[in-house]
Amino acid sequence: MYALIEIKGKQYKAEKDALLKVDLLDMEPGSTVDIDSVLLVSGDKITVGDPYVRGARVSAVVESHERDKKIIVFKYKSKKDYRRTKGHRQAYSIIKIKDIVS
Repeated sequence: MYALIEIKGKQYKAEKDALLKVDLLDMEPGSTVDIDSVLLVSGDKITVGDPYVRGARVSAVVESHERDKKIIVFKYKSKKDYRRTKGHRQAYSIIKIKDIVS
């Protein structure tokens, strides 16, 4: 059984005991998250929401908060003496799916 869920505008495939890398959540590690924005539930039959499945819920536990590796953003225009360098590290949370209720 799996479900398609939406967290902060992004969609993820959630299966029981799976680890998901999602955008940073404002919760302490070890706390429980209930996600009501379930787009699809697959079990004996597939249920598709309009836009969300009524009564479906996914519970997860926040495992940890981490930061991704740094990426370099470099802008350059030839013959104009224009160069800009910036770096970015995205923060994310690791969540573990505990249960899918449909």
